[in-house]
Amino acid sequence: MKKAQLITRLTGYICLLFSFTTSAQQTSDSAYKRPLKEVLEHVQKKYNVKIKYTDAQVTDKWVTYADWRYRPDIDATLSNILTPLDMKVKKEKENSYKLSAYEYYRWPVQEGWEELDRIAAQYNDQSQWETRKQALSPCLLQALQLSHLPAAPASKPIITAERKFDGYTVRNIAIEILPGLYINGSLYKPAQYKGKIPVILNPDGHWQHQRYRPDCQYRCATLARMGAMAFSYDLFAWGESLLQFEEKDHRRSLAMSIQALGSVRILDYLLSLKDADTGRVGITGGSGAGSHTVLMTALDDRIKVSAPVVAISSYFYGGCPCESGMPIHACANRTDNVEIAAMAAPRPQLLVSDGGDWTDKTPEHDFPYLQKIYGYYDKTGNIENIHLPAEGHDFGINKRNAVYQFMAKYLKLNTGSIDESKVTIEKENAMYVFGDKGELLPAHAIHGFEQLEATWKSALTH
Repeated sequence: MKKAQLITRLTGYICLLFSFTTSAQQTSDSAYKRPLKEVLEHVQKKYNVKIKYTDAQVTDKWVTYADWRYRPDIDATLSNILTPLDMKVKKEKENSYKLSAYEYYRWPVQEGWEELDRIAAQYNDQSQWETRKQALSPCLLQALQLSHLPAAPASKPIITAERKFDGYTVRNIAIEILPGLYINGSLYKPAQYKGKIPVILNPDGHWQHQRYRPDCQYRCATLARMGAMAFSYDLFAWGESLLQFEEKDHRRSLAMSIQALGSVRILDYLLSLKDADTGRVGITGGSGAGSHTVLMTALDDRIKVSAPVVAISSYFYGGCPCESGMPIHACANRTDNVEIAAMAAPRPQLLVSDGGDWTDKTPEHDFPYLQKIYGYYDKTGNIENIHLPAEGHDFGINKRNAVYQFMAKYLKLNTGSIDESKVTIEKENAMYVFGDKGELLPAHAIHGFEQLEATWKSALTH
C-alpha cells in the first residue's frame, strides 16, 4: 500500500472514532458505552441511511466500545454493532434497513447449501450412510430427552360421540401422554369399510385457528373418504391444549419433546385399533408440523410414508423452539433438516415446496441431495418434490391435492373419492373434547408450565 493511501485510510478511521458529538466524553473506563438508539441515530446520519426499529427493540440496550465498531462500510459497521446484541438488519431497499433479532435458525442460502455439502461429504454409499444414521438416531432421541420413553399413563383415551357426514365420520379424542397432560385431536374414518385401513397422522402447523381451520378439515375428511383413518391433532400449547397452558409456553424448548412424545402415544393408540393396518402408516403436516413430520419419520420406523409440506430447507432450521429448541441439530458433528429428512430413505417421501418461503429453492439443491441418498437404495422414485413457484406458505388446495395423490399411491387409497366439495366444515367447538369452556377437563389435569416441568422431570427419573 502506498504511503499516501495509508495516511488517507488512517485519517478516515481517526475521523470515525471521533465523529460522535456527546455531552460526556467516552473512555475505556466506561467501555465506550452508548445507548443503542443513540448509536443507530448516528449511523443513519453518518451513512445517510434509514433504519426502522421500534422503541421496544432498542430500549435498555447498549453498545460497548461503540466508537471502535465503526468501519467505512455501512454493512460491516452494522454487523459489528449488532452482532454482540444478537441483532441484525434486513436491507429492504437501497439505503433502507429494518432492525430485527438475530435468527439462529435462518441461514443465507449459499451458507445453508455449503453446510449440507459439508454434511454430505461424510458418506458416499449405502453402507457409509447407514453408519451415519446409526450415529444420528440415538443422538436425536437423547437431544429430545426421549432415549428412554417415560411410562404411559394407564388411562383410556377420552372419546366423544361419533358425528356422521358424507362418506366419513369424526370423533374427538384426548390421549393422556403423561400424568395430567393431554393431547387432543379428531379422528376421521371412512363411513363404510371392510378389514384393516391405513393410518395417517396429521399434526397441526403454525397457522391461525389451529386444527379447526377449513384446510385441516378438508384434508383429513378427504383422506377418510379415500379410505384411511386420519388423525388431526394439536401442537403443544396450541388449540385445545391452551386449557392447560399459556400460548407463550408453545415457544419453550420442551415443546419439541412433548410434541414428539405426543405423536408416539397417538401412534401407539391408533395402531392398537383392530381396524388399523400397521403396514400402511403415513404422516403429513405443513410448516412447523412439516418439521415435525420429518423428525417423527426419522425417529419412528412404524411410519412408512411421509409428506412434509412447505417446511424443509437446508438454510432454515425451523423458526419455533418446538422445531429447533432442543439441540437435535448439534447431533453427530451437526446435521440439518434435509439430512434428517433423508433418514426416511428408502421409505416414500414427498416434499411440497413453494416460491414464497424458505422452500423456494428446494428443487435446486436440497432435492438433488435427497435423490442421491435414495439412489443408494436404488429407490430414487420413492422421493418426490412438487414445487409450486407461484404459491406461498400455506396448505392450499394444490398442496393438498399433491398429498392426496401421493398417499393414494403408496397407501393404496381410492383416488376416485378426492372431492372436497363433499366435506362439511364444522364449527370450532364441535371439535372440542373437553366442552365449550373446558368444563370437562379432568380434575387432575396439569395447569401451567411449572407443573409440566415437575411432571416431566419425575417421568424421566422413574
